[in-house]
Amino acid sequence: MEKRYTVPFDRETAAQLKAGDCVYLTGTIYTARDAAHKRMQEALDRGEELPFDISGNIIYYMGPSPARAGQPIGSAGPTTASRMDKYTPVLLDLGLRGMIGKGKRSDAVRDAVIRNGAVYFAAVGGAGALLSKSIIRSEVIAYEDLGTEAVRRLTVRDFPVIVVMDSQGNDLYKTALEQYCRE
Repeated sequence: MEKRYTVPFDRETAAQLKAGDCVYLTGTIYTARDAAHKRMQEALDRGEELPFDISGNIIYYMGPSPARAGQPIGSAGPTTASRMDKYTPVLLDLGLRGMIGKGKRSDAVRDAVIRNGAVYFAAVGGAGALLSKSIIRSEVIAYEDLGTEAVRRLTVRDFPVIVVMDSQGNDLYKTALEQYCRE
């Protein structure tokens, strides 16, 4: 079922999403990959604030290619989410509402998704050039020295994703595999 949502969103909105839903997101999302997650964890360990208000927001695990003239961003495909798994439960406990990436997540992330009423979306790997067409603005807001791994605030319109893990812990990677093996 195709759904459209404005981001950021609250726990009640996340609860409406079910594994397998095709969703189009419009609004603000943030990017962060391995190095940025490490820096955010170090900031938290020092008692410092994160570079953006994480509550209700979505982090897209993506490092863009350089933008072409007149474009806000270059190719913007997802990276493997499991590399952020050691940082994700803490961020979810602080109010992160969702993540966008590709690939399976750990049991610790699944438990944190359920505990916090969050959601994990997948974006199609290999479709970064197409995904970038839904990004209408990109601005580096933290860790500029990390280059493509800097934290960015993106303004998106009809950004296509699939709910892979919903707030009840239903995991499309598991259910799709089980269904495939039965057929």
